[in-house]
Amino acid sequence: MQEAINATNILNLSDQMVAIPGGVIELRDDRIKQQWKVEVQPFLLAKFPVTQELYFEVIKERPSTFIGDKLPVETVTWKDAVIFCNTLSSLKGLKPCYTIHDKNEEISLDITADGYRLPTETEWEYACKANTTAIRYGELDRIAWFKSNSEKKTHVVGEKEPNQWGLYDMLGNVWEWCSDIYDETVYGSYRIFRGGGWCDEERSVMATTRRRSHPLKFKIDDLGFRIAKNSGKDESLKG
Repeated sequence: MQEAINATNILNLSDQMVAIPGGVIELRDDRIKQQWKVEVQPFLLAKFPVTQELYFEVIKERPSTFIGDKLPVETVTWKDAVIFCNTLSSLKGLKPCYTIHDKNEEISLDITADGYRLPTETEWEYACKANTTAIRYGELDRIAWFKSNSEKKTHVVGEKEPNQWGLYDMLGNVWEWCSDIYDETVYGSYRIFRGGGWCDEERSVMATTRRRSHPLKFKIDDLGFRIAKNSGKDESLKG
């Protein structure tokens, strides 16, 4: 798919950010058997997970287990994803969204900043469903790489069908880190990731599936991320 091939250069990154309209989503927590509605403000979300090519262009490192420029970057911690977002923001002349406190290893988010960031969990699920109420936005084999069709590896981004808002690989290929803490009272600083990966069974690859792990230590070959941004002008690259 030509669009995927051209997806990862910093200079055309603005063209790959999809304007997600505002709206309302109903969320649920099966642990406490509750449902509630959340209003979502308009925001921008990348069409594709961050590729290894883009990650190298920004960070100058190749951490992935499966190697290929157009493959999604994986084997990255939540902190790695945050550092990527901050570095990319600086390269684009935008205000970084995250502050990293080295003394206590805490990382805080300025949700009002105009730089790149990870989507919130609510934003991620809202964008994944794309005005649908189903657990998936299409037939799984047509929209996602998962255990039954992945041949035990990641695949070039954008090869499966997108959802109706033009977002690719929201399900399958790699899980995606989100900004949110999972449950601070129980799991401390653990962060959420969503979407399912190449080695997951069908039952795990849903818009509603939630997982979590340590933000500074956990990295694995089916976990990557995609970038979000508040709606507004995307500055040109410095230099």
